[in-house]
Amino acid sequence: MSNEKSLLKQWIIQAGTRRRRAAFIIVLILGFIAAAWGWRALRPDLPPGTVHEEESESADPDVLTLDPAVLRTLGLAFEPAEMRTVAETVQATGGVGPNETRVGHIRSLARGRIEKVYVRLGDRVQARQPLLAYDNIELGELIGQYLSAVAMLEKVNAEAEVAKRSLERAQNLVELGAVARADYERRSAEYRNALASINSQKAGVAQVEEKIHRFGLTDPDLEKLNARTHEQFHREASHSILRAPFDGTVIKYDVAEGEVVEIARELFTIADLSTVWVQADVYEKDIAAIRRGQEASILINAYPGETFIGRITYVSDALDPKTRTAKVRCEVPNGHGRLKLEMFATIQIPIAKSQQAVMIPRTAVQEIDDKPAVFVKTGDTAFEKREVELGAPSNGWIEVIRGVKAGEPVVTDGVFVLKSELKKKEFGQHEH
Repeated sequence: MSNEKSLLKQWIIQAGTRRRRAAFIIVLILGFIAAAWGWRALRPDLPPGTVHEEESESADPDVLTLDPAVLRTLGLAFEPAEMRTVAETVQATGGVGPNETRVGHIRSLARGRIEKVYVRLGDRVQARQPLLAYDNIELGELIGQYLSAVAMLEKVNAEAEVAKRSLERAQNLVELGAVARADYERRSAEYRNALASINSQKAGVAQVEEKIHRFGLTDPDLEKLNARTHEQFHREASHSILRAPFDGTVIKYDVAEGEVVEIARELFTIADLSTVWVQADVYEKDIAAIRRGQEASILINAYPGETFIGRITYVSDALDPKTRTAKVRCEVPNGHGRLKLEMFATIQIPIAKSQQAVMIPRTAVQEIDDKPAVFVKTGDTAFEKREVELGAPSNGWIEVIRGVKAGEPVVTDGVFVLKSELKKKEFGQHEH
């Protein structure tokens, strides 16, 4: 009897537990229903079934939807893509280099010890500007030879003067019959030898002078060397100054004060970068359309939306047997120094053919994730980022091969702001 009571008690307890579980589940279901109706009450503008559609649209990483009030403050400008006539182009990649006709490789004129360096790598210099001062060992030796030669010239001049006076006396004595004719002829020969020695010594002095002039000393400097009152100048004359041959920029630098340098060592390289060369490899099939003097457009990755204009100055006469390409060189003005050496460049050379193509303003193009892209206005407050494949530029516009259709409005002013907003959205989604 006691076992039956115990079983009855357990059944009652289990029945109560099941009822509590069922009640808890019913409460949860009612809570979810109330939450859904509350969300609908907060968003009465949404028709039934649109909640998931909006969530799907906002999840698109390439679409921006901006608040109308915010949009008015951005001041965006738009321009529809247009069908325009564009000339076909030959396109090649290359790099920016110096104008080799305006590159100076600066070496010392003689062996010497560097005393003072006046410029550094990257400095802009003007023609005749001092680059460095050095103790010119060869010049010091030449100055010694010059002074010795000048002293010898003075000596032979004095000997010639003595021989001249001796000849004059002999001539007077011959006329009086006091000296034999043979003695007069001997003195005459001595005087001619003295004159020959003068001419020979003058030639030696001139030869040394020319060598000294190569190091920059002038005739007034030589006069100071000859004067006995310029002893200090004698000690300073061998200290040479190396100067810039023309206006330019120091693009190579290999010198330090106190070093002893030889004439074979290149100390500086100076390049006049007011014009640069852009060289590229053009395929064999395109060579026939290219000629010297032709204008070309230069595109630089560092300056998206800009076009530099150059002129073709050289087309190689031989092809590379491995790549079947020829070297083409464009000379490009660079007065503001914006084109830097070793920059990557794209050369676009127009040819006679032309065609219709979809084109957009160059200002609409932005680099996003290292790819060209634009923002297309797809609604009153909606903007879609599209990657584009670009073609030839023309008068501030650029061909779009893929990504935008004619008539679609693209953002031309304020693109960078949209790019920043897109990055913020991507960051927020990653955070979520």
